[in-house]
Amino acid sequence: MDYPGTGVKQPEVSIDLNGFYSSNFEQFEHPDQSSNAPNSGSISSPTGQISAQAYRRTNAGAAGKFMENSGFGWLLEVNEEDSDQIPLLEELDIDLTDIYYKIRCVLLPLPYFRMKLNIVRESPDFWGPLAVVLAFAILSLYGQFGVVSWIITIWFCGGFMVYFIARALGGDVGYSQVLGIVGYCLIPLVVTSLITPLFSSFRLLSNGLGMFGTIWSVYSAGTLLCVDELQAKKPLVVYPVFLLYIYFYSLYSGV
Repeated sequence: MDYPGTGVKQPEVSIDLNGFYSSNFEQFEHPDQSSNAPNSGSISSPTGQISAQAYRRTNAGAAGKFMENSGFGWLLEVNEEDSDQIPLLEELDIDLTDIYYKIRCVLLPLPYFRMKLNIVRESPDFWGPLAVVLAFAILSLYGQFGVVSWIITIWFCGGFMVYFIARALGGDVGYSQVLGIVGYCLIPLVVTSLITPLFSSFRLLSNGLGMFGTIWSVYSAGTLLCVDELQAKKPLVVYPVFLLYIYFYSLYSGV
């Protein structure tokens, strides 16, 4: 287009929906490479992607749309983050391999077997001793489950008494350690309780098996409890442990 009197030819200007642009095709075909600024009249095109939540709402159906309109759409929301599912045993801090090794330490406390006996004292747990105490209670009471709580109470109170005596004698042990050792060391009594009914007709033999299991439990508990500070005072620690296991055996035998 020429303006009158000027003699200068101006570039034509056309109108598009995206805005104004110059029809100077030479400038359009060879743009300035040094300029990184975007065109002011350009409009970004949609990518065609929608959120997963909007997609679910679209495909929710009549019931889902009704809940959305009623303000209960939050019930349809799903957490998209992948949450790691922790196994139940790990969540409850139950290590079956560790419990099995501790049971072997209690059943084989002699130095000949070269077991790491200190692991029972230095790595105490709760579920292993509790299972042993419950097993002994069930064997002792023959279905009288109402008295199981009394056996567990004796375990807690007797363990505290042994802990108090060991601490008074200068032993560096904790209550959880003593509770675990007392619970685990009921295993010999559980073993003998399973064998004793086979010799019920021989009362002398069955009582002998019961006393053997009690002495076995006392020896295992004394070996595990008596740390370096208590080696010289071992009889003072073993005596209350012996009375505790005698009481446990009397609960089983009914004496």
